[in-house]
Amino acid sequence: MEQNVKEIAGQLLALPAAQRALLAEKLLRSLEAGEPEPAKDVKAAWAAEAERRLEEVRGGKVRCVDGDEVLRAVRNRNRRR
Repeated sequence: MEQNVKEIAGQLLALPAAQRALLAEKLLRSLEAGEPEPAKDVKAAWAAEAERRLEEVRGGKVRCVDGDEVLRAVRNRNRRR
């Protein structure tokens, strides 16, 4: 079976990039369709968390901070230790 997979992979890798991308998308979707329930629960929990955080930003409860600013603050804090 392993040799068969290697042969198929070799043939697929010879395809043009656009066709490989379509195939990759189909393969990924086939894996997601068979996800066990815990994985779906985790995705749902993260989606709910993202929505909650977005509402906090929109409602003015939290302030967005630029990534460079955050990294600068962390580096400064680590220097003081």
